[in-house]
Amino acid sequence: MIASLHLQQFRSYVDASFEFEPGVNVVVGPNTSGKTNLLEGILVVAQGISYRTATDKLIHDKDPWARLESLNADNTTRVVTLKRQAEANPIKEFTIDDKKTKRLNFEQKIPVVLFEPNQLIAITTAPEKRRELLDELLGQIDRNFSRVKREYKKTLAQRNALLKQGHATSSTLFPWDIRLSETGGQIARARLDLVDKLNQSIATIYSSLADEKHAVRLQYVSGNGIDNYTQTMLRRLQEARARDEMIGYTTVGPHRDDLEIQIDQILLQQGCSRGEIRTALLALKICQAELIQEALSRKPILLLDDVFGELDGSRRKALTKHLRSYQTVITTTDADVIAKNYSHANHIAL
Repeated sequence: MIASLHLQQFRSYVDASFEFEPGVNVVVGPNTSGKTNLLEGILVVAQGISYRTATDKLIHDKDPWARLESLNADNTTRVVTLKRQAEANPIKEFTIDDKKTKRLNFEQKIPVVLFEPNQLIAITTAPEKRRELLDELLGQIDRNFSRVKREYKKTLAQRNALLKQGHATSSTLFPWDIRLSETGGQIARARLDLVDKLNQSIATIYSSLADEKHAVRLQYVSGNGIDNYTQTMLRRLQEARARDEMIGYTTVGPHRDDLEIQIDQILLQQGCSRGEIRTALLALKICQAELIQEALSRKPILLLDDVFGELDGSRRKALTKHLRSYQTVITTTDADVIAKNYSHANHIAL
């Protein structure tokens, strides 16, 4: 948990400090007041990354540097500094209890579950965003997943480079096909196992938010099938070589797979209302929080940006019950939300 956060020359903040309680913290203010920037600051100190933009955009205006300092519930401190460079991305450096590092390792990252409104559009339009929902969670609960995915992306880029040259042969592609199918199989297996775990609770959580029973199911969709993914992918890579060389990129692998989300047998993007989509995404986020706690034996911080839009009063109240056991930071423009649902929460006015 984070007890306090000091932001200097970060985004819209020149110099600002915030204190957080272990339970629910509600940030209220008009649009463009810096609510989302505050959530982003928490994410940067917790995970070392931003979900919104390139690193250079994090530094306020044309200032040469930005600094973020957090005091955590265990009395440890961490500082993130960003230093602008003339013709490159800013230098990022982390200091945890006076020890410097260029990046956070698996153990140093504070687990976080993020909800932000752009995800509502992304999960109904872009397969890569639905895959990211799985991969971001896997990166927080499986210490090897991020490494395997980096290896896969590197191998994929090398295979695509060969294809674009127009001189690829079976013998030159085969070593890349082997490695791609090996790492691709590991990624798909991890995703499939995760989907199985999410399916154990997502229907129950969705139904509790909606206050009525619904059948909610996730399904991992792949042209390589479910069983023997690695072998099937290797065969399909070989079968697709001519086509891949013609178009200049690889058309087979987990980078082409998809995640289907169904509510009462209706695909999320094909017939569900915006309220149902929001509720489904929130149910998925709560599932993620539970799985992180189970895997790491520590609770994540929940960052919920403009979470109450398109939720009626009963769904807001049901959501409140799920948030009580986590440190949660919620942003809203509606002060009435605080009075009705979070009168005892820590209030941060911007």
